[in-house]
Amino acid sequence: MEKSSEQYDCAIVGGGLAGLCLSIQLAGQGLHVVLFEQKSYPFHRVCGEYISMESWDFLERLGVPLRDMNLPRITKLGVSSQKGFMLHAPLVSGGFGISRFTLDDTLSRLAKDRGVVVLENCRVSAVEGSDSQGYETKTSAGTFCSRVVCGSFGKYTPAFVGDSRRERTNYIGVKYHIRTDLAADRIELHNFQDGYCGISKVDGDRYCLCYLTTAANLARHGRHIPEMEEQVLFKNPRLKYYFQNSDFLFPEPMVISNVHFSYRSTASGGMLRLGDAAGCITPLCGNGMSMAMRASMLLAESLAVFFKNQKNGVEVAALYERAWKGAFSSRIAAGMYLQNLFGKSTLTDWSLRLLANSPALTRKLISLTHGDRF
Repeated sequence: MEKSSEQYDCAIVGGGLAGLCLSIQLAGQGLHVVLFEQKSYPFHRVCGEYISMESWDFLERLGVPLRDMNLPRITKLGVSSQKGFMLHAPLVSGGFGISRFTLDDTLSRLAKDRGVVVLENCRVSAVEGSDSQGYETKTSAGTFCSRVVCGSFGKYTPAFVGDSRRERTNYIGVKYHIRTDLAADRIELHNFQDGYCGISKVDGDRYCLCYLTTAANLARHGRHIPEMEEQVLFKNPRLKYYFQNSDFLFPEPMVISNVHFSYRSTASGGMLRLGDAAGCITPLCGNGMSMAMRASMLLAESLAVFFKNQKNGVEVAALYERAWKGAFSSRIAAGMYLQNLFGKSTLTDWSLRLLANSPALTRKLISLTHGDRF
């Protein structure tokens, strides 16, 4: 493929929430930005689709008309054990529901309107270069030159990035959209052996039902999702109720595999990373999307210093890493701790019963997974 004659300030690999939000902010700084997305908008992603209120103001500043979208406001939490015990708790800061189909499509339109070059159905095969000489991003649409490259490629690390980390546990995520009778202001989390399932309302007359479990759990049932659901998820009577008394709107479930949760790196091979590419929070914390958006703001602020020639690339990478760790290290640690409590029959049941009698502790744990509005 030919090399583009265009010279960009920033190239962004991946058009999820973090990448799209970053592109809009950089374009707002007057920068020339190209974004590569391997699919075509709009499309569904495997995602819990609950966003804490910390991100509301940020999305409105980007131009997302949240107040006009009739979105459900979520202020109540229910968590069940496999044995059926249910913990009820208020979500003090609360959140709202919106499908990734709607949100990503809205953000992609805003990015294009701001002058971002959004290349859809475009795969990236390599990133080469240096801070001093600039970078070349090789894609199925050609080679693109830029001063900076940012990686927003999600939970999957592309082969060309070259991470050698080996994770201990491999997870899968499964998502449906359903119609059901859950209250619109409530999000529920239902535990089962080696996993948990979240249900909450999104835009339109739809609810998102999304669960996480180990790849080993699926393998034990011949990699057959319906069988695993009946043999494992249905042991939680509350979860069985939703599966048997809801209208499932997808012809087949959406599935992702090779999902891991850990600290990663905010920079690799000269590429600045954000969103899940820099580190994942466990889904039970319900704030991966807010983390992705906040990371885009932190990186946009760091890059503003670079493009004003106030710091070099190495200094900006260090500045961004400090900001990222300050914002997210404790949240990821809290998520990993909670993940160890949930998805286990007896331990989860005991933990929920303890929290039901300790509302102050419950509020504290919830607060560890939510941030201040930004």
